[in-house]
Amino acid sequence: MTRIAAKVDLNQGEIVKALRGEPGVSVHSLASQGRGCPDLLVGIRQQTFLCEVKNGVKKLTPDQVKFIERWEGSPVIILRDADTARVWAQRLLKG
Repeated sequence: MTRIAAKVDLNQGEIVKALRGEPGVSVHSLASQGRGCPDLLVGIRQQTFLCEVKNGVKKLTPDQVKFIERWEGSPVIILRDADTARVWAQRLLKG
């Protein structure tokens, strides 16, 4: 079955840019995975985080809620803007 192009929140590019602007942070997009999988795989200080990008007050889709409820790894981080993403990464970088 062919997958339709993934929808990406309009602020995802600026969030990715903010995260990649922090030394010691790596980012990989998972947006094409679909089925509720979070949008970003983020590495900080040898830790791996799944991050869901949401634009403003947009809510999680039912598939995203199901994924998060069933995920047995560390909690999924919700990122809504570049400033919050930057602060989150900086706190983790400081340890």
